[in-house]
Amino acid sequence: MQLTKHHGLGNDFLVALEEVDGPLRGDATLARALCDRRRGIGADGFILGSRPAPGQAAPDGRPVDVVMHLWNADGSRAEMSGNGIRCLGQALAMARDDHEATYVVATDGGLRELVVHDDAEHRRAQVHVTMGPVGAGPDVPAAVAERLADCRHATADLGNPHLVVLVADLAGVDLVGTGGWLEQQFPSGVNVEFIAPGTQPDSVELLVWERGAGVTEACGTGAVAAAHLAHRWGLVGREVRVAMPGGDAEVILPADAGPGAEGADDEPVLIGPAQHVATIEVPNG
Repeated sequence: MQLTKHHGLGNDFLVALEEVDGPLRGDATLARALCDRRRGIGADGFILGSRPAPGQAAPDGRPVDVVMHLWNADGSRAEMSGNGIRCLGQALAMARDDHEATYVVATDGGLRELVVHDDAEHRRAQVHVTMGPVGAGPDVPAAVAERLADCRHATADLGNPHLVVLVADLAGVDLVGTGGWLEQQFPSGVNVEFIAPGTQPDSVELLVWERGAGVTEACGTGAVAAAHLAHRWGLVGREVRVAMPGGDAEVILPADAGPGAEGADDEPVLIGPAQHVATIEVPNG
């Protein structure tokens, strides 16, 4: 099996494509083995890009290019990843030798559109992802509400669940202790983003504890959830720079996602890089 390894702002993924390898089967055991940083290759997640079903298409009739199946490093399934889908987009561009392309991707969280701008050597791509509408997140458990009573917080859904917590300064956040505890309080888990106002207008700083992966350097869906809620709270405008330890991503929010709005009919766009790290041959079995 041929894998390509990519990272999106330090959030790294292994990608296998059926159009390169033929029929593939992924599962939790394979994902854990591949993602193990000492006994495997190492990554935050494993993505299998399978061929779409015959006739599978978007509502506007455009054919689906690839179906995204995503496992976290611990073997759990994830519905969607903003960094992971950018890595999948670059892997597809490499396989097809595309440099400017638009792809329709089916995910467990719904259809997503990617616009990929890959360089001549397929080393670094800039990818625009139409992220789907931001929905209401899971209910906040009473224990979480009590612990966060002094912090503004809310949940959101990007195909996967998020809890966004506003703090004055990220330096005081116990990311492992608090993030891990918060994730465990939600029956299906949750991605936890701690945000603080950025140093520039229309920007926020973000630290993330990802469900199934722990501390990562960036989170694409988390960046969108954070930008959406920060805008609702009146902290930023529609074009938001999200600064994470791995680097910055840009989120463009739809025009009707104004402060106090319950949600947007249109879809936010996430813009960020995908970097090809290596191409790896893994023995079958």
